[in-house]
Amino acid sequence: MNERQRARRPGGRSARVGAQVHQAVTDLINERGYGNFTVGEVAVRAGVADSSIYRRWGNLETLLTDVALTRLNARSPMPDTGSLAGDLRTYAANVAREITGPDGLLLVRLAVALSSNGQQGLQARDDLRDERTRQLQSMLDRARERGEHAPDAFGVLDHILAPMYIRVLFGMELTPDYVDGLVDRML
Repeated sequence: MNERQRARRPGGRSARVGAQVHQAVTDLINERGYGNFTVGEVAVRAGVADSSIYRRWGNLETLLTDVALTRLNARSPMPDTGSLAGDLRTYAANVAREITGPDGLLLVRLAVALSSNGQQGLQARDDLRDERTRQLQSMLDRARERGEHAPDAFGVLDHILAPMYIRVLFGMELTPDYVDGLVDRML
């Protein structure tokens, strides 16, 4: 097998290393919380050289953002039900499930940790927000293409996501009726 064939092979060494590093980060977050470990500790846990991590991600903040987005996209992908109401209900229900699950407020904790970690942390926080907002905007753009009136992405953040995060932060329940009510008021 030549180098070109090896580079195109899905699930090769690069995918394995990525999965090992992501798992190491997840384990360390669960054990110590954000900001309480280094790239070197991730490398040891993943069984890779720290230079591999720096080469692929550049810094710990970018790695943390990549892990968070990968997990979020796998667990709460942007829905495409054929209607804005259906998309927003599905999206809100997925977010509610995610933030009340075992990892809870993963994105909130990450954003807070990154915000206090200098310019690289602020950039990683902004990249995380911008990527998820871009994904949300694509769902809203599909609705507009179908002729539906759709809010902007920040409207969804303000009127659907923020109230859910606040309720979870203060130990309040997120019932399906409450989540659906947020979507109804938004629409």
